[in-house]
Amino acid sequence: MLNKPLLAAWLAAVAATLGSLFFSEQMGFIPCTLCWYQRILMYPLTLFLGLAFYWNDTRIYRYVLPVSMIGMGVSGYHYTLQKIPALKQFEMCTSGVPCSGEYINIFGFVTIPFLSFAAFTAITLSMLFLRKPAFK
Repeated sequence: MLNKPLLAAWLAAVAATLGSLFFSEQMGFIPCTLCWYQRILMYPLTLFLGLAFYWNDTRIYRYVLPVSMIGMGVSGYHYTLQKIPALKQFEMCTSGVPCSGEYINIFGFVTIPFLSFAAFTAITLSMLFLRKPAFK
């Protein structure tokens, strides 16, 4: 039987991983410090969620949920650094690419940290559905 929450979470992790690799390897965008933290949190999820989907391991939420929620926090903070000018004084990227920089800005709000936040949110919601099935 196809486990839709696991599949959705895995596809979100795959899309985020491939997207980040596309931006850095094909587009030549240099990741900032916060981007690296988000990658550190996302890349293992691709492997773990893929294996959980293959084995239909519904208990994976115990391990994935904390990581995805931390990822939401990091990417949410990164996004606010980009969009709220007053927060730039709290920027942690002191060398290299500034965390407040925007390589892309589609529709005035879609940036790379926004995409990361969306992926972590999709994974988190999928894990919450997996944790508490709607119909039993």
